[in-house]
Amino acid sequence: MRPVRTVFAGALLGTLVLAGCGQNSGTTATPAPAAPSASASAAGDGFPVTIEAGNGKVTIDKKPERIVSLSASHTETLFAVGAGPQVVAVDDRSNFPPEAPKTNLSGFKPNVEAIVAKKPDLVVLSDDLDNVVAALGKVGVPVLLEPAAKTLDEAYEEIAEIGAATGNKAKADEVVTGMRAAMDKLAAEAPKDKKLTYYHELDQTPYAATSQTFIGQVYSIFGLTNIADQAPDAAGGYPKLSAEFVAQADPDLIFLADVKCCKQDKAALTKRPGWAGLSAVKNDRVVELDDDIASRWGPRIVELAESIGAAVAKAGTS
Repeated sequence: MRPVRTVFAGALLGTLVLAGCGQNSGTTATPAPAAPSASASAAGDGFPVTIEAGNGKVTIDKKPERIVSLSASHTETLFAVGAGPQVVAVDDRSNFPPEAPKTNLSGFKPNVEAIVAKKPDLVVLSDDLDNVVAALGKVGVPVLLEPAAKTLDEAYEEIAEIGAATGNKAKADEVVTGMRAAMDKLAAEAPKDKKLTYYHELDQTPYAATSQTFIGQVYSIFGLTNIADQAPDAAGGYPKLSAEFVAQADPDLIFLADVKCCKQDKAALTKRPGWAGLSAVKNDRVVELDDDIASRWGPRIVELAESIGAAVAKAGTS
């Protein structure tokens, strides 16, 4: 079983009892700690299909028609692989794509009764908070737990698994193939000989992410050196740095993932003690990322990498 570890800055820093509701009970789950994989029958529709998910072996007997997503990353994946028409409800943090049926369902404080009321035949989530997986299982609601990816390969695997689980395997494989090709191209084009350093900010406290995190591994394909790796306390990959630590490290590039949430930009950085003279600030190498894209591990990873790649290329020629 893959360990559950979220990359959401909000979760990091801030933090169905109705048996007769008409939900399909065509899925069974038993604990089986094994590497993620998916297998399907030779039947024309690809079902039944068995997924090695975070909650063990999950067998889905027929194509789901009422999917509920309690993960913003997985909502993006569901729509990217062609399962959008099957999705009947998503959690309150799922804001992409715009047509996703957003509700007040919470992925951080899951309400079993509210989920059951949507009559799902499959619930997709990334965290088993408050033992929601077992609670849903008790009332016959099929659940696919796909924890936050720790590596790019895990992200690809989860996209493929969600595609297989929803009857969209071919499209999911196409999405993954395209992502791999795009990431390989970006990595090949990166001017790694420049030995550039960077700082990725989760919020203005400031919290950062080390190279051991998922986001850190995305940066690693560009040959960048992460200043947070030298933090006194790695704190599980998300250390709280001091303003003095960042000022002393003087990174060549600063990437802000707290633009929408916390109104951070280059001008805001100049007001922090000792930051106005940072190389990244003086050389216009402060990059404002999309907070959502920078905190998720779905198909838009490529867009994040493109933003990083463009900044690295610009720095490499200046």
